[in-house]
Amino acid sequence: MENTSSSSSEQQFDTIIIGSGVGGLSAAICLSRAGQKVLVLEQHDVPGGWCHSFYLNGHRFTPGVHYVGLLEKGQSTAQLYEGLGIAGDLTFFRMNPSAYEHAFIGDERFDFPGNFDDLIVALVERFPKEEKNIIKYLNLVRNVSSELQLLPNVKGFWQHVTIPFRTKNMGKYALFTLKRVIDWHIKDPLLKKILNIQFGDHGLAPAKASFPLHCAVMDHYFNGGFYPCGGGAAIVKAMTKAIKKNNGVVKTQQPVKRILLGGGKKKKAIGVELESGEQLFAKNIISNADPNITYQKLIGEDNLSNALRKKLYKTKYSCTSLMLFLTVDMDLRASGIDSGNIWLMPNEDMDTVYERMMVPDITNDEALEGMFISCTTLKDPSSFDGKHHSIEAITYLDYNTFEKFKDEKEPRSKEYLQFKELFMEKMIKTLEKVLPTVRKHIVHKELGTPITNEYYINTTRGSVYGTEKKLTQIGPFAYKSKSEIKNLYLCGASIVSHGVAGAGYSGLQTAGEILKLSQNELLSTDNQQSVTILEAENGADYPKWLNDKIESKKRKTTSSSGENFV
Repeated sequence: MENTSSSSSEQQFDTIIIGSGVGGLSAAICLSRAGQKVLVLEQHDVPGGWCHSFYLNGHRFTPGVHYVGLLEKGQSTAQLYEGLGIAGDLTFFRMNPSAYEHAFIGDERFDFPGNFDDLIVALVERFPKEEKNIIKYLNLVRNVSSELQLLPNVKGFWQHVTIPFRTKNMGKYALFTLKRVIDWHIKDPLLKKILNIQFGDHGLAPAKASFPLHCAVMDHYFNGGFYPCGGGAAIVKAMTKAIKKNNGVVKTQQPVKRILLGGGKKKKAIGVELESGEQLFAKNIISNADPNITYQKLIGEDNLSNALRKKLYKTKYSCTSLMLFLTVDMDLRASGIDSGNIWLMPNEDMDTVYERMMVPDITNDEALEGMFISCTTLKDPSSFDGKHHSIEAITYLDYNTFEKFKDEKEPRSKEYLQFKELFMEKMIKTLEKVLPTVRKHIVHKELGTPITNEYYINTTRGSVYGTEKKLTQIGPFAYKSKSEIKNLYLCGASIVSHGVAGAGYSGLQTAGEILKLSQNELLSTDNQQSVTILEAENGADYPKWLNDKIESKKRKTTSSSGENFV
C-alpha cells in the first residue's frame, strides 16, 4: 500500500473513506467500480482493520478473523465476494465438518457439526426428551434469520406493506432477548448452554443479547465454519487488489484529524484534514470508524443536532478483549486439537459467568472464567511449518479493568507491563484446562489488550464489535449509513451488523446510499467467479500450488518480524 502523502495541498475525490476495515473496503470496491475516484485512508501501517494479519517471529496471526460462514455457492457470504468480484482470489478451508465448533462446558462436551440436519440429530441423540423442542427451536432460528435477510432488498410501497406477512417469526420475537426465547422453548439447562454458547460471537450475555441477532449468528454457521487461506490478510489483499484495479487508492499511515465541513447552517462534509495538516477534498465522505470517533472526535459535538448528541451519550459499546497469541512446538493433533474452534466455559449460568468475565479478579493469577481457543495452523494448513503451531486464545472483559492505562505512552510503564504479565499467566492457566502440557512448549507468547485494540484498530474503549448489540442499538435503532450531515456516511460493525460478513455488507449498503442502488443491484454481476473451498482436515484434493506452498513453508523458517504489542 502507498504510505506517502501527496505534495498537493488540495486534491479532489468523489469519495474519501476513513478507515480500511472490510466495510470501508467493500464500499470502495463498489464506488470505484461505478467510476468514482476513491481514496481510502488508514491510520495503521497495513489495511484491514480487525481483518489485518501480522507476524510474530515469522508466524502469522489475525486478531479479528476466526471463522466465516455461508461460503458455499448461493449463500450470502459467497454472494458478497462474488458480487464484489474478489471470489476468484479467495481460498477458504472448511473447518472440521463434524466439529467446526467444540463446546467445553465444565466436564461436558458437545461438538457442533457443520450441517443443520446433523446438528439436530446430534442434539436429539444427546437430549432425547427434548426432541420436539430442539426441532421447533432450531427451525425458528433458521426462519428468523432468513426473514432478516429479506429486509435489505425490500423496495417499493407494496413490498413494505407485505413485510409483516413475510417476516412473521421475526416480528413475533424481534423485541425479546435470547434468554427469554430459549427459556420458552428449551427446558434442559445444559442444552440451553450448548445452544447459547455462541453468544461470544456478539459479546453479550443471553439475558441481554437480541434473539434475532443470535439467530443470524447461529444460522451463519449452520453449514459449518471456514477459514481463509492466508488468514484475514488474504481477504484484505483481494479487496485492495479490486480497488486498485478500479483505479481507487488505499493509503496507510494516514491518520485523519478531522472531517472538514462547509455549507453554513446546513452543514455538509467536504473533505478531511490529516494529522500532518494536509487537507483532501471530496464530494462524499465515508467513515469506517465507529460513531463515537466519527461524530465526537472527527466532526465535533458543536456540529451535531441535540438528538444525535443525546443518542451518542446513551450509546454503549461492546465489551473489549484480551488476545493471547502463542507459538508452540508441540503436536496439537496428538493432544486432541483439530481445526474446530473451542468455547471453554464453566458449567454455570451463562449470564453469571459473563458478568464475572467482565470484571476479572486481578488479585491473583488464577485461571479466567471462559475462553475462545483457535489454532490457525490447523485451520489453514498452508501456514504450518511442520513444527510450530499458532494458537489464538481470546477472552472478553469490561474496558474499566484497563481504563487506568488509557493514556499510556511509549515506552510503556512498568505497571502496565506487569499487568499484561498477570493476564498472560491467567490465560495460559485457562488454556491448560484444554492443553495441560502447553506451558513447556511455548516458543513465543504475546498479549493484545484493550489498549492494543485502541492503538491499532482505533476503537472506542477497545470494543470488539462496535456498538453493543443489545435490543435498543440494533436494527431500526442502530446508527444509519446516511448521517444527518450532508454527504457524510458511515459503515462498519455499528451500522448493519458485525463480523467479517456483516461489516462487508455494511459497506455495500453505504455505497448503495451514494449510488442510489439496492443491495441486489450492487451484487448483480456477470462475474462467474467462485470461492475455492478446500478441506482443512483432508489434503487429498489440494491443488499443486497449495501443496508446493505447504512444502516450501516446511523447508524454511520465515524470519519476518512483526508489530510490537502495546
